[in-house]
Amino acid sequence: MPDIILMSDPRISEIPVEDRAEPLADLRTVPGLRLDQRMADPGGAYAHVRQGHVERLLRAQNGLPDGLRLLVVEAYRPPALQERYFQRYASQLGADNPDWSPEHVYVQASRSLAPPHIGPHVCGAAVDLTLCTGDGAELDMGTEVNASPEESDDACYTAAPNISKHARANREILIGVMSAAGFVNYPTEWWHWSYGDRYWAMTTGAPAALYPLIEWSPRT
Repeated sequence: MPDIILMSDPRISEIPVEDRAEPLADLRTVPGLRLDQRMADPGGAYAHVRQGHVERLLRAQNGLPDGLRLLVVEAYRPPALQERYFQRYASQLGADNPDWSPEHVYVQASRSLAPPHIGPHVCGAAVDLTLCTGDGAELDMGTEVNASPEESDDACYTAAPNISKHARANREILIGVMSAAGFVNYPTEWWHWSYGDRYWAMTTGAPAALYPLIEWSPRT
């Protein structure tokens, strides 16, 4: 697989942010988009994303072959939840690999979860999604959404060679439509796509990210 810039790379944290002050939109109100419930939270945070992403997601879906649809699993993630996820995963990696330094644990954890201060999800800039049929049956993508490198033998990596030809073809469909809509992929997670965050800026060469971390709750 090609060299991958991980979220823990210091160059990503150094990228400035030019805040567009763009609000979050609720994907549950968008006709034609299908949302999965596996990551749903009581307040509906998971279903929110920056407003400009709605048109991009619809553009991606319109590019799919007949009979296929996007299935959004998770979009916005509150910073406190991102922190909890990251620390729990890092703690598990450290316990399983006692010879690893804290610095190495941090880097390895960033393969699956972005450090909270630069996470695309906490900026409302990322969506985790997959493909499904018109009646909601998920396509074979090689792993489940959110599979870790440890449990999938690195098959979660977008360019992983250890998946079937059928799964590879399905990933290529997803890659094609999401890339055409302007999103960038985090190469350790085939399902993770973002626009306007620091990782997007690093990948595209943009001079700045467009969306900072945002605190949101159903009460705001």
